[in-house]
Amino acid sequence: MLEILIFASLRAFVHGEQVADVVLSCFFIEERGEMTGANFIRYPATMVLKDLPMNSSETITPYIPPNTPNPDDLIFEATASSVEIPEVESILHADCNEQEVICELSRYIPHGTKPDSLPAHFIASVQLEGGRVGFSLVLQTLASENAESDTASLMQSKLQLPLSQWGTLLTDVVFVLFSRSPSIAAPIGEDTVLDCGYRQRDIPTDQNLGLEWRWQYRGHGKTILEIKQSAEGTFMAVDRDGASANSALLVKDGNASLTMKKLRVSDEGTYICTINSGPFQIQQIVQLNIMQPPKVFFQESIITFQDESSKRLSCHCKQYYPLDVKVEWFFQLPLETERICLTDESSLSSHQQHSDGTFSLSSFLIVHPTKYPSGTVFSCSVSHVALQTPSDVSLTVLKPEPGQFKSLGE
Repeated sequence: MLEILIFASLRAFVHGEQVADVVLSCFFIEERGEMTGANFIRYPATMVLKDLPMNSSETITPYIPPNTPNPDDLIFEATASSVEIPEVESILHADCNEQEVICELSRYIPHGTKPDSLPAHFIASVQLEGGRVGFSLVLQTLASENAESDTASLMQSKLQLPLSQWGTLLTDVVFVLFSRSPSIAAPIGEDTVLDCGYRQRDIPTDQNLGLEWRWQYRGHGKTILEIKQSAEGTFMAVDRDGASANSALLVKDGNASLTMKKLRVSDEGTYICTINSGPFQIQQIVQLNIMQPPKVFFQESIITFQDESSKRLSCHCKQYYPLDVKVEWFFQLPLETERICLTDESSLSSHQQHSDGTFSLSSFLIVHPTKYPSGTVFSCSVSHVALQTPSDVSLTVLKPEPGQFKSLGE
């Protein structure tokens, strides 16, 4: 898991009906460990994903490498045709959708290899803003054409690896871990699926495969589910009622998704999907947010001024999550079209937390008969992250019963 997130710009170039080169402006993250802790330094870098299958019919100039190779440039040219990268087309249109792309690169050491062994490996983390898609790519260096020629190879100054004749580091995508929904929101009591999957160029012949789903939230964590697949059989351990993953689909289709039944507030948090396959151990984060909209209602069913006494209106917001909620009061006089805000005149109760983790809150408004004639409409408007638009409830001042006091203005 990379610890520094850098927002990157994106350009895409299409050279055909079904194939595209996607160029990402990234950062290369270098870790410099010290006795007192780790130091992370970032350098500008570029990653070119070559020959990606696309459904787009656009015609855009293809990627053109620099005219003059510069050994100080970090340009990773990655052939991705041998391993599928699901939903990668969404990155092609990120600029048009005004979405940022987070792209980071760093060294990666597979199991059983040494830091200076060849071919060298790198890991690229790509995240599309808005939680639509995220993936990690393992890049494996290829032999440079320069290395096989009689001329001396152009070496990348920082990595000390041979570059192509146009100054790029040639690599191949050999492993992909992805989530098509790395950030999701779901209500209490519903079922949901945390999407995670992988693709691998060279499938290990021993069939040893591992999947772990780990939950973390505010300093706490535990393993929710673990699967180990080997020639001896399948081992599975689950530490959450209603959590499951399909071991057959894991092996057959690379489907590592986690199903969660009957969500609770306590399920909210960061879920880490870890795949162990051959020499690779890669992680993908999926964020689960619990969103429960409030139930909004008035305590009063009607409002009528029968004497000169004031009335207290009570607007209740019940069993919502997360905590933050905004309550606004408005009134609208008869024959008027404008609503006038009364929020500054209202008061709030303290929050009440229920056994299921949800919250409740009440707001109160004192109203006077001399100011609000019959036909006045009072509205309580509640805003919450689980609501696309505010939830409004209204009460209309009714005429008093015959023979009793009538409000001024009638």
